[in-house]
Amino acid sequence: MIPTRWKLQHLNYKYVREQRYEVALLPIGSTEPHGLHMPYGSDALQSEMIAGMVCESANQLGAQSVLLPTIPYGVNASTLEFPLVINLHQSTLNTIVIDILHSLEHHGIRKLILFNGHGGNDFKPLVRDLCGKTSVFIAIVNWWQVGLDQAHEIFETVGDHAGEMETSVGLALFGDLVHPEDADDGAVRPFQFEALTNGWASIARPWHKLTRNTTSGDPRPATREKGERYVELIVERIGRFVKELSEASVDDEMFPFVDTLT
Repeated sequence: MIPTRWKLQHLNYKYVREQRYEVALLPIGSTEPHGLHMPYGSDALQSEMIAGMVCESANQLGAQSVLLPTIPYGVNASTLEFPLVINLHQSTLNTIVIDILHSLEHHGIRKLILFNGHGGNDFKPLVRDLCGKTSVFIAIVNWWQVGLDQAHEIFETVGDHAGEMETSVGLALFGDLVHPEDADDGAVRPFQFEALTNGWASIARPWHKLTRNTTSGDPRPATREKGERYVELIVERIGRFVKELSEASVDDEMFPFVDTLT
């Protein structure tokens, strides 16, 4: 195995003790089915692989970033009716993140990106609660949302879960684990209530009722080429952010804002 200079799991103490890291990326996924055609570890695999590509891109631009080991579990109470789904309560996941945060703070790393790959994980309340309680700046990146403004140029339909976009990204990153020939149409059952359909009321959706085989959105138009285009788009964007964050000073009085008010 060729060691990757930004992936902590590949590094030894001889190398790490000579480095100065400004930004840590923490990939977070889940363990749940992704239709009949994608692996249970899709969220964790995508988060880790894309975050690694981001570190490579950012470090080539001059950033000092490091990729932490991936948390492979997420909040999956709404999919527990499917076999071998592993669920962590959000409070449990938050505790893990807080402990990692304290370790980074102890080592002088004051910029952390929660690189999230699962829609059921919600870290915004945690980040709010930590305001004023830590010297570490925390940003949340849901990778699949980064290029949504251009997704219509790549995909026929994005899909909600194991649909065209996620399947395309899977084909691009770990195509040997994806079996498009097994995919169904990803149809979902509609809500009874107009309020839920229009989105001004919301619920935690029980996926065994919502879907046929856990897929939401038609994955059948997915291709590796589409996935490569989307990954390239988001890696460039996030990599630029990591580079800028790496160079910024958290000690600046107005960080992370630009002082334009007089």
